[in-house]
Amino acid sequence: MKAASHNRGELGRFLRSRRERLNPADVGFPTGPRRRSRGLRREEVAVLAGLSPTWYTYLEQGRDIRPSPEVVDSLARVLCLTEDERRYVHTLAYGHVARPLPLASEISADELLHQVIASYRDCPLPVFATSPPGDLLAWNPAATEWYDDWGALPAAERNLVRWLLVSPTARGRLVDWEVEARDAVARLRTEAARWPGDEAMARRVAELAELSPEFGPWWDEHIVRERRSRTRCFRHPVLGLRELRLVPMQSPEFAPAGVVLHLAA
Repeated sequence: MKAASHNRGELGRFLRSRRERLNPADVGFPTGPRRRSRGLRREEVAVLAGLSPTWYTYLEQGRDIRPSPEVVDSLARVLCLTEDERRYVHTLAYGHVARPLPLASEISADELLHQVIASYRDCPLPVFATSPPGDLLAWNPAATEWYDDWGALPAAERNLVRWLLVSPTARGRLVDWEVEARDAVARLRTEAARWPGDEAMARRVAELAELSPEFGPWWDEHIVRERRSRTRCFRHPVLGLRELRLVPMQSPEFAPAGVVLHLAA
């Protein structure tokens, strides 16, 4: 309770500090000798964000009210918050960041992600990057050797969950295929909860339900699982049975995409 109360107070103080740094003229409000307060007034922020002035005042006062992520993002827009600041507000409000966006950087998130994967070009173990719905964004040559030649697939089919459920190669390469496929479905359900209303996620779930007879029943079991380190047993075409440990990694600079490393188990 103390931590929650502290965060509400911090949230209120932070919102006030960002409200006071704005120039009213920049957002269409008049300035003049009668304006005594610095920056925007609370009522002005409330009007721009489509909120009740009383409700917004309670939020700045640190009262026990629970803004939705949409309301917090509306305030972030009105207060001209950076992505770092928007994430900070989300953390204070919920303890986590809803729908993280790429951080401002001298390099794009996509370019950084591809550079990370390229640095593992000579690594004998797989490294690949995926989006929340499981789309394969980049991979090193070893991933082709241990998993499959994903580059030969049409772009729309380059999805790890789809590959696990549909590809005959997946059933041949992974010793415990059903365990691996069920785990992928459980992780996809967890990701779907983080991205409600996301069209790409909804399309992928609908496609998997149509393509895989196993997906529907497993999805309806509502088993959920976070990304975590775990072992996976492969049938390598040259080395035979080998067990590797998967280690998921993420950086704020290319989130929500993630990188999966493989280590010798």
